Amino acid sequence: MSVPITPTPEFQHMISGARLRLRGKSAFFATLLLHAEFVPSREVVGAGTDGERVYVHPEMAASLAPEVLDSLLLHEVLHAALSHVERRGPREKKRWNKAADLIVNGMVASAGLPTPPSFQRDEHLERLSVEEVYTAIDGQADGNEGDDASDDLLEGPPSDAPSKGGKPGKQAARQWQQAMAQARSVEAMSGEHGHDPLGMHRELQRLAPARLDWRAQLWRFLARTPVDFGGFDRRFVGRGLYLEALDDESLRALVAVDTSGSVDDDAVRALVGEVQGVLGAYPHVKAMLYYADTEAYGPFELRPGDAIPEPQGGGGTDFRPIFQLIEEHEPDVLIYLTDGYGDFPEEVPRVATLWVVPPGGLEDEGFPFGDVLRLEETTT
Repeated sequence: MSVPITPTPEFQHMISGARLRLRGKSAFFATLLLHAEFVPSREVVGAGTDGERVYVHPEMAASLAPEVLDSLLLHEVLHAALSHVERRGPREKKRWNKAADLIVNGMVASAGLPTPPSFQRDEHLERLSVEEVYTAIDGQADGNEGDDASDDLLEGPPSDAPSKGGKPGKQAARQWQQAMAQARSVEAMSGEHGHDPLGMHRELQRLAPARLDWRAQLWRFLARTPVDFGGFDRRFVGRGLYLEALDDESLRALVAVDTSGSVDDDAVRALVGEVQGVLGAYPHVKAMLYYADTEAYGPFELRPGDAIPEPQGGGGTDFRPIFQLIEEHEPDVLIYLTDGYGDFPEEVPRVATLWVVPPGGLEDEGFPFGDVLRLEETTT
């Protein structure tokens, strides 16, 4: 087995530069690139993916013009995000690769990136699903030279890549599905309509995920920060995006829990535990907890793994004391767990607000501002 290659600072800067450049072309595709883990390997010709990580030949990549490198990396990330490795099943590998390449080449071109001469295009087929393209090109792949249907869809990681443990499979597919959902969200917030990858390509439409559960919606809400609206999400510093490209603010979240008796302990544990999970995954997010009835009790600092503070209160419900704390704490977002039956502020606050509502709570239209997230009947 080959010795794993350690990513050099030059490799990390090269990947970082590609991410930043793509950000200026497409919020949708840039978000997918931010979710990808790039690993150096000399066992791939140029780049390849096993459906989980993207492997890049460091010297070959360094020799490419910047926009060609961006195109190559996006090409492989799209293969991973669209689960092209997992979806092949028993199909003939070379023809499947060619079908998948036609799909992603069209998407790369829609991002305004150059496609090298070896990247074949078919403006009709590239808008279909990869299964449809595979059927349409029956008999065309065998003996075809000069196309880009290379072995960039890998059946496993190269032997010179660090071991990650476990198998990509369904877990990687779920992670990419969430990445796709966030990419759609970021694109919508950016107001981008020019490239419209969802409208142009049936492959992306067909893979649209089912409605996200409340936990996934909570994570998406915490992605909607001033950083994201400013065009960048700092959680991806760990992916090799360098701090000098970013500002140094943290996201401040204020979490309020209605303890008037209308919210049960399971819902409190589920919400606070999920917020702690966000904090563990994204260290730039800071959160403080208050309990509230007609008064506010706290603050309690929320940290990953800490015990959930014992609830306080138990009287009526008045939302105004929590909103009066906004001037003191200046949070970027407010998350309020409540059934919604109480006194709201007369003026719409200036903080992004998410109402987390258990079963039986106030209907969406009853909340005068903010977004409403519904807990399922079973929160555990």
